[in-house]
Amino acid sequence: MTSGGKPLLHSTELSYPVPRNFSRVGSLGCLCTNNSFTSSVCDDSPMSELSNMREEEITSVEETNQLKPLEGPASGATKRLFYSVGSRYPDHLSLEHPSRDRKRLVSWGGMEQHTFEISGTPSRVQGKLQERLNNSKVLCHKSGQLDDNIFREQNPRLIHIDDPRRTNDKYEFASNEIRTSKYTLVSFLPKNLFVQFHRVAYLYFLAIAALNQLPPLAVFGRTVSLFPLLIVLSVTAVKDGYEDWRRHRSDRKENNREALVLQSGHFEPKKWKKIQAGEVVKICADETIPCDIVLLGTSDSSGIAFIQTMNLDGESNLKTRYARQETASVVADGGSISGLVRCEQPNRNIYEFTANMEFRGHIFPLSQSNIILRGCQLKNTEWIIGVVVYTGQETKAMLNSAASPSKRSKLESYMNRETFWLSIFLLVMCAVVALGMGLWLEHHKEQLDSLPYYRKRYFTRGRKYGKPYRYYGIAMETFFSFLSSIIVFQIMIPISLYITMELVRFGQSYFMIGDKHMYDSSTDSRFQCRSLNINEDLGQIRYIFSDKTGTLTQNKMEFRRACVYGKNYGASLLSAESLQDGNIAGLKGVAAVPRGRWKLKSEIGVDLQLIELLHKDLNGEEQIAAHEFFLTLAACNTIIPILGSDSREQNEAIDYQGESPDEQALVAAASAYGYTLCERTSGHIVVDVNGQKLRLDVLGLHEFDSIRKRMSIVIRFPDNSVKVLVKGADTSMSGILVKENERDDYIMITTQGHLTQYSSLGLRTLVVAARDLTDAELEEWQYRYEDASTSLTDRSTKLRQTAAFIERNLRLLGATGIEDKLQDGVADAIESLRQAGIKVWVLTGDKQETAISIGLSCKLLTTDMHQIIINGNSEDECRNLILGAKSKYCLKSSNCHVECRVECSKWKKDVTKDYLDIPDDSKCVNRTPCISVEKEGTEAASLALIIDGNSLVYILEKDLESELFDLATSCKAVLCCRVAPLQKAGIVDLIKSRTDDVTLAIGDGANDVSMIQMADVGVGICGQEGRQAVMASDFAMGQFQFLKRLLLVHGHWNYQRVGYLVLYNFYRNAVFVFMLFWYILCTAFSTTSALTDWSSVFYSVIYTSVPTIVVGILDKDLSHRTLLKYPKLYEAGHRHESYNLPLFWIIMLDTLWQSLVLFYVPFFAYSTSSIDIWSLGSLWTIAVVILVNIHLAMDIRRWMVIVHAAVWGSIVITYGCLLVLDSIPAFPNYWTIYHLVKSSTYWLTIFLIIVVALLPRFLCKVVYQIFWPSDIQIAREAEILRK
Repeated sequence: MTSGGKPLLHSTELSYPVPRNFSRVGSLGCLCTNNSFTSSVCDDSPMSELSNMREEEITSVEETNQLKPLEGPASGATKRLFYSVGSRYPDHLSLEHPSRDRKRLVSWGGMEQHTFEISGTPSRVQGKLQERLNNSKVLCHKSGQLDDNIFREQNPRLIHIDDPRRTNDKYEFASNEIRTSKYTLVSFLPKNLFVQFHRVAYLYFLAIAALNQLPPLAVFGRTVSLFPLLIVLSVTAVKDGYEDWRRHRSDRKENNREALVLQSGHFEPKKWKKIQAGEVVKICADETIPCDIVLLGTSDSSGIAFIQTMNLDGESNLKTRYARQETASVVADGGSISGLVRCEQPNRNIYEFTANMEFRGHIFPLSQSNIILRGCQLKNTEWIIGVVVYTGQETKAMLNSAASPSKRSKLESYMNRETFWLSIFLLVMCAVVALGMGLWLEHHKEQLDSLPYYRKRYFTRGRKYGKPYRYYGIAMETFFSFLSSIIVFQIMIPISLYITMELVRFGQSYFMIGDKHMYDSSTDSRFQCRSLNINEDLGQIRYIFSDKTGTLTQNKMEFRRACVYGKNYGASLLSAESLQDGNIAGLKGVAAVPRGRWKLKSEIGVDLQLIELLHKDLNGEEQIAAHEFFLTLAACNTIIPILGSDSREQNEAIDYQGESPDEQALVAAASAYGYTLCERTSGHIVVDVNGQKLRLDVLGLHEFDSIRKRMSIVIRFPDNSVKVLVKGADTSMSGILVKENERDDYIMITTQGHLTQYSSLGLRTLVVAARDLTDAELEEWQYRYEDASTSLTDRSTKLRQTAAFIERNLRLLGATGIEDKLQDGVADAIESLRQAGIKVWVLTGDKQETAISIGLSCKLLTTDMHQIIINGNSEDECRNLILGAKSKYCLKSSNCHVECRVECSKWKKDVTKDYLDIPDDSKCVNRTPCISVEKEGTEAASLALIIDGNSLVYILEKDLESELFDLATSCKAVLCCRVAPLQKAGIVDLIKSRTDDVTLAIGDGANDVSMIQMADVGVGICGQEGRQAVMASDFAMGQFQFLKRLLLVHGHWNYQRVGYLVLYNFYRNAVFVFMLFWYILCTAFSTTSALTDWSSVFYSVIYTSVPTIVVGILDKDLSHRTLLKYPKLYEAGHRHESYNLPLFWIIMLDTLWQSLVLFYVPFFAYSTSSIDIWSLGSLWTIAVVILVNIHLAMDIRRWMVIVHAAVWGSIVITYGCLLVLDSIPAFPNYWTIYHLVKSSTYWLTIFLIIVVALLPRFLCKVVYQIFWPSDIQIAREAEILRK
């Protein structure tokens, strides 16, 4: 209130003139169901109406951002500050009008992130994070990105009810036919080839095949040269074609479904694809909604309908939608409806809908609670009738059908480095051949017609005798030799590797999905592998970023504590079943508590003293406060009561459906204490208060959003008194509470103390308050509410301003503490992951005390850790806190003093516990330990960083990010509290953009989508908050504890397998190419080949491909028991033991040796014989296949029947193919194999090749394993000894 006694809003330009002939709105008629305390929904519109707010009315940084005790103003000045700002936006968000150059952030998963302006200066965080998210190709998840112009539409869509012709004539809206397929019969071939040739390697092989078609370069047969590329393209095309055929079949089935459409006054069946905007449709129970419709009426006289949005957002709980009473009454009476709907243009936001309806001369607003989206199912409602507003591709479900961003594994990116070196080898070999050929031709240019391999003219008699024979001169022949060499050596870049990796990843995913140890019986959910591109990244995770609620905890809330009128309740709880007749008759002032009429689905513990207080007469302030406290819990929510019957107990069973587990727990608790919500409609609710039903008219509901962080409901009591009931986060409620006397001051202080106590116990807290509304305040609020709710521009902003008018001067009733228990196995999983060298960071929206308590219980934090807490309210303060912490603990050795370094060198590292032992006599700056972070693995195990989202607003700036990075990476544990979804993505990007470490983000809700998509690996939890996170993830599972097995077992296996697979493919193809290279050097650099064209093609496609795939899927270096027992074995992935550049060069040296042996042993063995080149070619073919398969067999750790069949069977298949090819008279190698196998020299030569080629490798493996064994080798020997 101002000094003049008027509400402060009257003194600003925000006030609305109250019309003299104002007619009061009786009821809201619109009750949105998407408000919850776990998923915030709001818009990002600039608050233009606040641009003229006086500067002195803007809250200062310290007053708007600190976690203050729940106490009112101490002076008139401060009181004015509470009223002016707290009544509007008392939390830490600035009300300053955004500057023109301010960029707004995108919304993630339908949850929009707002600019966190605390000091009043525009922040650069949102623009920078937005740019990084775009650069990282992070797409918005299916729940939708809200366009900035949604609420500024100047050309709204006009829908004429039951007049589709008039609706569609002018605008030509989309038909209701959907299409999710990518191709048609005509476009399949060109579009599919275009997509496939996005891979550069495919373009390379296409160029090779094209070069081979030229006569001067025809090294292989023209058809044969196309064979490898055609196989790869055909396999992929068949797979894509089959998938698209299934999409066509699904689309056809969907489009041909039927719905009842109003035609000529009667509802008649009509195919979905023919439904048009403006038509009126009727949906019966359990049917699916064919398009986005505005609800006109339901089988329920109150206009309420229940829907399930499982197909849309994955949530299985029921939600309510409401028809306006104006139309619902007409539908109930059987009348015809005609009118006009003005709605926003189609957009992706499934949680917002802005529209107005003109009906019988009246204009009233429509919101998200009045629209039912395509894909939803009608439940517990006989029928509904609605008008179509969006159809086909313009429905919100179809607009949100964009796929998650594709990701590439780190190992695949490293593979490009090795591919580059192989390309260098290829070019060098081709250059050597070309140069050698040029020199050879220059030296023998006068003898070309009398030497083998080259000639200028035809020798044979005939019409071409004496004519030139494809000789183009020395220069051109040299150039053609270079191109021909590329064709001959083309498999140095293995085209088969790409399809092999896809098949191996598919097989790995099959076994991960089938792992019974990752099956969650409570939710009946198996492990899901939604991305096949990053399996091996699971074996190299360095950082895990985890949500808390629903990820580490069960997200099944239980009401534990209550603070009512400053008194704490809940220390000792009894089951409600024990409170039978006379059970508490001995309690003071209470005769007996009658048996409850309502039977809850689950039992709630109650406090006897609180029960006693509630059963007293309402003749004292404490009794009245307790009554209003539980009335607020029962009324201020969007919970839907589902009634049933319990024949055994002769009670009415009641269950509560809602989007927020917090709200369900609060309503159930209110019922346990005698305040049972038993009926809810769009206009009223009914609460059973200890057996007496109390009907309350709902005049308005202000949804929970991430700016206000609270929710309020305006209700009228039977005695015509009007109250506003409010619940919200303590930080958002502290500035809007009134303190009129010392009693209020005492209640606030004690309540704040209880809130701190609840948080230290790990409980989620809410503050409950209320106030009476005068007739004048009610009238003004209703006018403002009507004006705001019917606005098509900035509706949410105006509604927040309207809510601020009544959410002030509130009387504190109490606070609640809800327990969200840890999931099973979380503490053990985190400890194992930490032993594996993985850093676990928890990013949560909960308050700091709650997060710390959960961190201790899940072993993320330990009691011996030094906690570094960053709670800054300005950029300078945050900088000082970070630099102070770094200075105190000497976290940068380059900045440490010399004496500090000396003391640091005295420390001894405890390997078993993975932390540093600090001697008692160690001295350092400020008498605190000094920690060096220059060397990996020496981070301080005794440090934990705890930081809040308010500080991150300032820290996620360019000049502070590096400081935060140095501090955070030096700590063993990091806990971020009160963080917004986009800040979670910013934290992930902080690590991802500054290191090459692989990051993993895991969460269960829509607020985790941005984090999941930003990380290298995203994991979704199938939890209580729907499936938004699952749909955006790469992998999905039922519980956090499965992450331990996923990483330590499957991640380790996948990385070992794929790393070996890539290096083996490089070796397998390189040894073949080097063998051809040595042959060409001995044949006057002529690029001729001793191998047939088919043998060259079949080598990597048929002869050697199957063993690679089988081993890549099934081989195991260690058992799962060993990997789980010794988590440190996972660090092999961190050290890149299975795939690194030095290992690549070692393999290339080994390959070089084996290729020399492979070529020269037969060369010298048959040097004195008259064997032809085709016979040598058959020998080299079978020898190289046997060699690479025995090479593979030396590295196999797990032999199975199928592995034996693949390895030795490939050799048998190679012999079979050679027998077939050598039996064809048209081929130059006809019958050569039959002559060779009769010779003992042939078999001895193969034996010598195998022994001599593999002997150095065998000796190196033996020596290395004896003198320098790896952790994996030691663990493997231990496994063998245990057997």
